[in-house]
Amino acid sequence: MNQYTLNIAGYLIRFETSDGGPDLVPSPRFTGFITGQDHHDVLIKVRGGSFLLQAGTEMVFNAPYVEETDGIPVKKNDEFWSIHRKGEELFIQTFFPNTEFTRKAILRFSLSGNCWDLWAGDNISSIDPMGYPLDGLILYYLTAINNDIMIHASGINTNGKGYLFSGVSGKGKSTMARLWDHEGARVIHDDRLIIRKGIRGFSFFNTPVYNNDAPSESPLDAIFLIEHGKENVLTPVNGAAAVSMVMANCIQHNWDKNIVSRLIGTVAELCSGVQVKKLAFFPDKSVTRHILRNE
Repeated sequence: MNQYTLNIAGYLIRFETSDGGPDLVPSPRFTGFITGQDHHDVLIKVRGGSFLLQAGTEMVFNAPYVEETDGIPVKKNDEFWSIHRKGEELFIQTFFPNTEFTRKAILRFSLSGNCWDLWAGDNISSIDPMGYPLDGLILYYLTAINNDIMIHASGINTNGKGYLFSGVSGKGKSTMARLWDHEGARVIHDDRLIIRKGIRGFSFFNTPVYNNDAPSESPLDAIFLIEHGKENVLTPVNGAAAVSMVMANCIQHNWDKNIVSRLIGTVAELCSGVQVKKLAFFPDKSVTRHILRNE
């Protein structure tokens, strides 16, 4: 395949390979997101070979490779992905832990342009251009460019109402999704969501994580900041407290003050238009009924 377009959270992301470049092979996670639309929001040209960062390029962010073992983060490698900047151009250099750490790619882009370049590396005959961790990085910077939000959360829709349950790992996002699924609600996603504002208010969208996923979205009516508890307790949160608590669960790269400032503005607008509550919950179906009685 030498070209295709993905529709993820309403972003139309088109990939094209250059002459002599690698074949494009999207993983099963993305099959359901391929669209026949002939326009795009961003074009990523995939090229074979390597790209050398030029002199004067500054590293502004570096993320080591970390895995959780029994809930404890353990650093596996100093190199995973990093952000570099020269003028208005940005570069993401990434290694691929699901293949081999000797292989790396470089994505060149800017926050004001919609034509990006991806160098897949030497001796690469085929590539999934959204292979982990490029998938999350590409989506994150699309949210940053469009003043949207990427957040650690699960989300469901029940009887037309959309509820988002946000928290760091271990707080119960997947548990909440499973409980609502058993009650017949539609699960949008159980881990990573994108929030966007449209004409009718805020909506949230799934992102491809599991094989055979398909695009899904819901209007956003309430945000619950969750933690496990001995009983179900809802506590409204407003103002700066709501903004700071939602921000704490947003995916964000804090190297650029402008990006951070724009995210704060979007989260503040979100929290002023959508109710935010802390939720301590007991992990059984009583929590779904508790929420429905109080919403």
